Amino acid sequence: MAGFNKVVNSYEEAMAGLTDNMTIISGGFGLCGIPENLISEIKRKGCKGLTLVSNNCGVDDFGLGILLPDRQIQKIVASYVGENAEFERQMMSGELAVELTPQGTLAEKMRAGGAGIPAFYTATGVGTPVAEGKDVRQFNGREYILEESITGDFAIVKAWKADKFGNLVFRKTARNFNPMAATAGKITVVEVEEIVEPGELDPDEIHTPGIYVNRLIKGTFEKRIEQRTTRPAGE
Repeated sequence: MAGFNKVVNSYEEAMAGLTDNMTIISGGFGLCGIPENLISEIKRKGCKGLTLVSNNCGVDDFGLGILLPDRQIQKIVASYVGENAEFERQMMSGELAVELTPQGTLAEKMRAGGAGIPAFYTATGVGTPVAEGKDVRQFNGREYILEESITGDFAIVKAWKADKFGNLVFRKTARNFNPMAATAGKITVVEVEEIVEPGELDPDEIHTPGIYVNRLIKGTFEKRIEQRTTRPAGE
């Protein structure tokens, strides 16, 4: 059973094999459920020309946003990009290629890629710039556009708990894009808050089976809040 143990002991080992010009699929939504330490390791490695697929690009000093100052990202496929001033600057100046994708479509692109489905039709984006250059067909009298699925050289994922075989449990909204991302990487690397022995997780609680996971590491996390909203005491 030792051969099924996915645990690695360093972030350098976790991201071994990452080189320039690769495609990375990252889980997370805003700053919730992001693989923050794996992102830091990508920054440390200094790889350039990367294509990033993620719901967003973090903020200027946290999440995927930390890869922008050194021009490590050459293209990003994302659905929301409104919290990062450097991202905006690079996009508007033409330094960064951006492919804006509806959020549900992006999730399905990851899921379909992981399932071995090369493309699918969706009504989302019909009649908008999203549909430009894409095949359009009618089904039951409604128009749909063809969207290609996505796979990556690496997928980086944040989970709450895992066993040593890589079976994953996500916690509440931190689940977000992570399960889909986990299926779509040639190499899937997961960082978690807790690692338990095989058999300790209830099979009915597992969200992503370990067959999708190549490497697993336990980390510590800042869990930064993207926009903190408070109100005076007593209200």
